Amino acid sequence: MTPLIEQISALKLLPLITLDRAEDIVPLGKVLVDNGLPIAEIAFRTDAAAEAIRRLRATQPDMLIGAGTVLTPEQVGMAKAAGADFIVTPGFNPNTVRACRDLDIPVIPGVNSPSSIEAALEMGLTTLKFFPAEASGGVKMIEALLGPYYQLKLLPTGGINAGNIGDYLAISGVIACGGSWMVKPSLISAGRWDELAHLIREAVGLVREQVAAG
Repeated sequence: MTPLIEQISALKLLPLITLDRAEDIVPLGKVLVDNGLPIAEIAFRTDAAAEAIRRLRATQPDMLIGAGTVLTPEQVGMAKAAGADFIVTPGFNPNTVRACRDLDIPVIPGVNSPSSIEAALEMGLTTLKFFPAEASGGVKMIEALLGPYYQLKLLPTGGINAGNIGDYLAISGVIACGGSWMVKPSLISAGRWDELAHLIREAVGLVREQVAAG
């Protein structure tokens, strides 16, 4: 595994963050780091994404920062310029992958079928996002796919929460899971940092219990 994938695999959990106001990332970043989760994927679902990445990089320079929901080469450029460490996409777009390679930034593209997996393998990619996880068959689908595609390392995202994350992390080919239940947009916009801290600590505890259980 690459150093980036080793870091993500060690943390086991990738918080998926959607922001309406870029300035909210500063206190949220501190809450994440202070409660044992020094990683974030900031979604390009709002105009605040690039500026949020820039502010988080400035205030938490050692944090692992990803840009998520990246759909175009232009967004790849924006994320890279803002200071993102890696790119995550919802689907497999060869143009976006090539843009990441041109800018020398790692990419974890989304797949949920044999065809999309083979398209990714054709470009030499073996660490992939499985999305939308629950809607695409969840644990059973991943286990089925890892039969023929044993070389994959998967990051399931979509419908994962405190109640089912353990089932996903128990699969040997799953390196980590993406989730937003511990960084709910409504709590972020309301500035409920103590409540978010509790949810983040709880999520980190769940992951540690799963790792300890083997």
